[in-house]
Amino acid sequence: MNKQETLIILKKIREGAITPEEALSRFCTEPFEDLGYAKLDHHRELRKGVSEVIYSEGKSPEQITGIIAAMLDKGQRLIMITRLSAEAAETVNKKIQLQYHQTARIGIIGKMPEPDGIGKIAVATGGTSDIPVAEEAAITAEALGNEVVRLYDVGVAGLHRLLSKLEAIMDAQVIISIAGMEGALTSVIGGLVDCPVIGVPTSVGYGASFNGLSALLSMLNSCASGVSVVNIDNGFGAGYLASMINHKRSNK
Repeated sequence: MNKQETLIILKKIREGAITPEEALSRFCTEPFEDLGYAKLDHHRELRKGVSEVIYSEGKSPEQITGIIAAMLDKGQRLIMITRLSAEAAETVNKKIQLQYHQTARIGIIGKMPEPDGIGKIAVATGGTSDIPVAEEAAITAEALGNEVVRLYDVGVAGLHRLLSKLEAIMDAQVIISIAGMEGALTSVIGGLVDCPVIGVPTSVGYGASFNGLSALLSMLNSCASGVSVVNIDNGFGAGYLASMINHKRSNK
């Protein structure tokens, strides 16, 4: 149940179309649905502004399909499935049509929304190898109603590549900086702009990168102000946070 649907119920109470007891019964049955293997949080959008997202790793295609069917039954208009393998996507698609973004490993059911954020979200990567995490962030942000600008392979090994995109960087409302190895890209971007920068360390790199730990620590220790950091390879978390920032309007 979203805010609009809740408002409709409240208006029906005011108009006398339904009783307060009937509305209470509706609200009480909405918060979550127990499928046995999953408890769906149908009030997530009411509380958070965004419906529950399906994290598919560890779930069978049958479980994923069951969760999707329950969400559709409750009227959820857009469903996002993250960390969805190509094999699972193919199985699910036989029963419920979805759009599969293979690089991001994200499945989308429903129509992607038109951008309604304050400005643009720039997604920058240190290298081409970071693109899968970047696409997870970018598709997530787009599914949440944001215009995304992709700036791929602009790492510090060739700083002129980043500087050639300076206009796009300066024009962004939020920047997601994604890098493995030593993760230096995030500090460089953080030192150039006046908007929030979200660092995403990736597990890309040689042995001493410790599967992303080196980049994580570098970003956490950044001397640039206005930098926050999400977990290793967490493109979804970065895209979600960037969307929240890009939709936050002043109450003044």
